Amino acid sequence: MSEVSLKNAKAGFSSFVDQAAAGEFVTITRHGKPAAVLVSVGAAELAQKALGKDRRSLIQYLRNFPADVDLSDDVFARNPAPSREADL
Repeated sequence: MSEVSLKNAKAGFSSFVDQAAAGEFVTITRHGKPAAVLVSVGAAELAQKALGKDRRSLIQYLRNFPADVDLSDDVFARNPAPSREADL
């Protein structure tokens, strides 16, 4: 994995794209801290698939959580009441 500053990445962008297309990860830094990574299309697609897999909501997670909760009690139902007024 190579590391390059944003200034140098702008100057030699095409060579860094070539490196990423060849399978190398190119880390782009801003003020000395990692800000982004340039990767191949294949690596990006794999990452997208991994992130999209089994992304459940908090409610779905809690419904599957092993606990002694009776789900028929509408514990997870949304409260339809309007919020209260607050004096600011």
